[in-house]
Amino acid sequence: MSQAIRDNLKRLLAPRHLAFVGGRSMARALKRCADGGFTGPMWLVNPQHDSLDGIPCVRRVTDLPCGPDAVFIATNRELTLTCVAELAAIGTGGAICYASGFAETGAGGAALQQQLLKAAGDMALLGPNCYGLLDYLHCSALWPVAHGGKSVEKGVAVLTQSGNFAYNLSMSDRSLPVAYMASVGNQAQLGVAELMDVLLDEPRVTAIGLHLEGLKNVPGFARAAHKALEKGIPIIALKTGVSQIGAELALSHTSSLSGSDALYDSLFARLGVIRVSGPVSFVETLKAAACGNLPEGNRLIALACSGGDAGLIADYAERNHLALPTLDDDQRAELAQVLPSYANLVNPLDFTTAIWGDRDALDAMLDTVLRTAADAAMLVLDYPAEFTGERKECDLLLELFCAALGRHGKTGFVTSALPELLPPHARERLHAQGIAALQGVEDALAAWGRIADYPRNRRVLLERGESILEPLCPKALDDRGEALDEWASKQALRAFGLTTPAGVLSTPGRAVSDAEMLGYPLVLKAVSAQLPHKTEAGAVVLNLQNGRALTAALEQMRAHISAYAPHVVFDQLLLESMATPPLAELIVGIKRENDFGLALVIGAGGILVELLKDSRSLLLPTTDSAIRNALLSLRSAALLQGFRGREVADLDALVTAIRAVADYACANAGQLLELDVNPLLVNAQGATAVDALIRLGDEHVR
Repeated sequence: MSQAIRDNLKRLLAPRHLAFVGGRSMARALKRCADGGFTGPMWLVNPQHDSLDGIPCVRRVTDLPCGPDAVFIATNRELTLTCVAELAAIGTGGAICYASGFAETGAGGAALQQQLLKAAGDMALLGPNCYGLLDYLHCSALWPVAHGGKSVEKGVAVLTQSGNFAYNLSMSDRSLPVAYMASVGNQAQLGVAELMDVLLDEPRVTAIGLHLEGLKNVPGFARAAHKALEKGIPIIALKTGVSQIGAELALSHTSSLSGSDALYDSLFARLGVIRVSGPVSFVETLKAAACGNLPEGNRLIALACSGGDAGLIADYAERNHLALPTLDDDQRAELAQVLPSYANLVNPLDFTTAIWGDRDALDAMLDTVLRTAADAAMLVLDYPAEFTGERKECDLLLELFCAALGRHGKTGFVTSALPELLPPHARERLHAQGIAALQGVEDALAAWGRIADYPRNRRVLLERGESILEPLCPKALDDRGEALDEWASKQALRAFGLTTPAGVLSTPGRAVSDAEMLGYPLVLKAVSAQLPHKTEAGAVVLNLQNGRALTAALEQMRAHISAYAPHVVFDQLLLESMATPPLAELIVGIKRENDFGLALVIGAGGILVELLKDSRSLLLPTTDSAIRNALLSLRSAALLQGFRGREVADLDALVTAIRAVADYACANAGQLLELDVNPLLVNAQGATAVDALIRLGDEHVR
């Protein structure tokens, strides 16, 4: 994104004046902005009418008194092209293109989208095929239909590729404080990455929510997400397109490639992006972060007036890795003076309904409990129906809890057992004081667990140094290519520091004499790029002890290969020293995802590959610290750490070996299709690759 486009995007996100291009629906959109509190100049552009619904019309874009900061264009795609060019010519800040029929429809639409992009020039362009932008910081609703939000002083920014998702979110009864809501559509110019980058410069944006089908700019996204990590602004992502059908729908909806879900997990993990599974967890996690006052850790003091609620808290806290520190003797003694004898003086505390409505007793209880060495406090508060006339006691407790948090300098949240039992007036009151109002105790504790883990994870990721590295995103290659044979693959990797067994490239005629120089016991392998699966072809023999065994193995191998693959010429051999039995076997590979990146895959190797399906993926480039962490997070990591009294594996050598594979992949990113080292053997001293396969793209085969 150029500096000129960036500057114009800032105009779009903080507009002084607005214009709407279109018919009667745009007159209504303009009125909604006026009703919502926008006080700057607004114009309606329509070539056929003097006025629409009482709004005077400007006949042509060129008749506008200045280039507006922000414009919504609601015309067909052909007129949109003309309008964008005219707006750019008069110095407009940014435009939103509502029309569909562009890249999401195929090659013809993609060509039109390129024309649109060219017409925009340095003007910021959102869309096409998008609902637009709701800006509740500046009361600007560049939006074609009604919306349910309202002006806020600060809040979250939500970016989505679904206009309907944005519409429904604005209408939801969840009291999510939204600063911005953008439907990004086809992302012809401005996408998720570019919007994130500029939104992070707005101090009133406290968190960013992403509803993604796919990313068009992975390196740009990584730069923006690292910026968010440095600033301590949580990013919460709801990623769709996990299933095969979902991926196909994403492509047809906004021409977005969903990419490998495992690689999205890797991308999010290295950047501290909090991934959630559905709309409810998305909203509740955003609400937990919206106040901008994040907890420093996972210790929680919890309050309820019901033993049943206290039990739910205990279960859900444990499930979400939230610690519940115990009350000390002094606290229990003080509480015993306030609460009835049947109260269970533990955390979570059931303070019972005996002191319900008693201001002094509630204050004393809160002051005692909030002295606990916890990072946050929570209160479960269930409002009865309004007709009961019993809400005033709930309002009192809410008031006292908020005041007590302030006195004790604690962050916290309020939730209800069921989502509907925390009414709007209570939620608004809490949010006005910077306290999260979460709905449903199960979803609330899951959301708080994610946010409570964020500061610790952020520190770890910044120390690890991986988040600052821009992921490689090489140009796409088709799957055609040529495999290097094992000898050539190993030589290529040895140049980057990978240790392989001592060996010699030989022939059937020289094998016995070469073996005498190398020494027994030996491994014999046929060398041919046409035999990627040597074991099935009978092209590997282990633990040969002498020349007679080698001679017999040569004859057997010739016969096996002739039967398995008659076209393969048996003329090259690899003789290698037999490796000692390892503490563990691993597989290390490189996965290429066109238009996304290269991933380093580390997993349990040997016979455990298919059995355990135990692997971790890291996008390249990566760091030694990230490699070590991935190794130790494997389910089979115990094999590396002295399992059942065995020796501890040489983790330093193992990391070095994996780093060699990663370095080769980075250096050859433009041509590398596939790389596998399996198995990589690790012992108490050293790590050795006993097999390797590299496959390169056709045009770059060497």
